Amino acid sequence: MLNWVLLAIFLLCVGMSGVIIVYMCLLWYSTTLQSNVVLPVTSTSEKGLSSSELDKLPKIAGKELVMGTECAICLDEIEKEQPARLVPGCNHAFHIECINTWLSKHPLCPLCRAKLDPEFFSSSQNPC
Repeated sequence: MLNWVLLAIFLLCVGMSGVIIVYMCLLWYSTTLQSNVVLPVTSTSEKGLSSSELDKLPKIAGKELVMGTECAICLDEIEKEQPARLVPGCNHAFHIECINTWLSKHPLCPLCRAKLDPEFFSSSQNPC
């Protein structure tokens, strides 16, 4: 009886070792195959807005906010007497200092990631 138990344990260990060896061979094969594949390079040199473009963005008082009064950048409330800036298109509001810093580095809304439309800056009128 003991021989059968030992034989079962031995066969179980051999089977598990075989599974591990097959898994390791598949990993090795997939990594050597992947090294020959050239991944496309994406450019990350997208620049933010200039100071003249930032000045064209609409400003409102905190008391005029309809949607939310929390600045998603600093996570602080926009007080009623504080000036806020709206992002055109999505109309998300942020503290002026927060959004100016963000938009000077990234040309998109920090909340919904909507890209700012270049037509907004080329037109002489504010569409908002």
